[in-house]
Amino acid sequence: MTERYDCIVVGVGGMGSATAFHLAERGADVLGLERYDIPHEMGSSHGVTRIIRKAQYEDPAYVPLVRRAYDLWAELEERTGRELLHVTGGIDAGPPESEVFAGSVRSCEEHDIDHEVLSADEVNDRFPGYDLPAGHRAVYQPDGGFLVPEQSIIAHVEAAQEAGAEVRARESVVDFAPLPDGGVRVTSEKATYEADRLVVAAGAWARELVPELSELAVPERQVLAWLRPRTPEQFDASNFPVFVHAADDGHYYGFPRHDVPGFKFGKFNHFGETVDPDTMNREPRREDEEMLRAYAERYFPDGAGPTMRLATCMFTNTPDDHFVLDTLPDHPQITVGAGFSGHGFKFASVVGEVLADLALDGETDHDVGLFGLDRFGRT
Repeated sequence: MTERYDCIVVGVGGMGSATAFHLAERGADVLGLERYDIPHEMGSSHGVTRIIRKAQYEDPAYVPLVRRAYDLWAELEERTGRELLHVTGGIDAGPPESEVFAGSVRSCEEHDIDHEVLSADEVNDRFPGYDLPAGHRAVYQPDGGFLVPEQSIIAHVEAAQEAGAEVRARESVVDFAPLPDGGVRVTSEKATYEADRLVVAAGAWARELVPELSELAVPERQVLAWLRPRTPEQFDASNFPVFVHAADDGHYYGFPRHDVPGFKFGKFNHFGETVDPDTMNREPRREDEEMLRAYAERYFPDGAGPTMRLATCMFTNTPDDHFVLDTLPDHPQITVGAGFSGHGFKFASVVGEVLADLALDGETDHDVGLFGLDRFGRT
């Protein structure tokens, strides 16, 4: 007989692992299906470190969600005994009129977030690894920092399993279909399952499974670099805040040294390469390294030593760079979390809570009006 669950979660990365945990914690009979390992390096939820910050220059509407995310990460740390969130302070910098700086100020003021506004010289004096140009300004947030994504996924999966969830890796979902009774049938490469509810949190593969997302959740190739600092102590977590920086040629982000003998950074949207996640070139190229190194040499010259590591990952972008968190209009038993557009991982803990709410109750107390499919005319 076909196995029947209360809810199936497709994709057990950052968002799916958190969703499986929240569903199981509420007593749901949950199956999580992941096409790769848990965790893995084929999608978006890897890379050693991921930024978390309370100020959200993208839109102040994200702030209540990230505040809840901080609380949930702390609860998960206490529950599992794993250190997941490292506080380093955070810098949002750029020209005064830039989206990064001006948006961060607006977000801090609207939501009363503890912060300082610093000149470039003040940043460079306080944090000598930085060399921001005169005229740039920065918002410093003392509680900014980074999450360790692989450990965060492991923590959510172990907590979900302890709450009764069944999680299966290396089992790719090939199709699903609504059932006449209001449930869903899910077909993987290995078996067929049924459930009352389905959550699709499949990252770059979501568009292949959900036709409504085919033009709304577009994968993009991303490359990260770790360079050995010439003055390593200036790039330790105690001396080097995480950053988002509006430079002349785009937005960059970076981290102190952690678990790799180099400081990590990348450029949002890198070269803007739309890709197929199954055929993407996962080997970094010379031009990837050259572009990233040029940025470090200009703004973090003491950090621009020998290359220690290069890695690829993916963003999955929506047309407006905001998330999709919604149920499908014609099939409310199917919930989707997609299109996190390169700034989603910090929210994984609360996105799991939101997706569990939508799957079980059809609604959530969190304000997710910004993330509905109807904004794209999918009604």
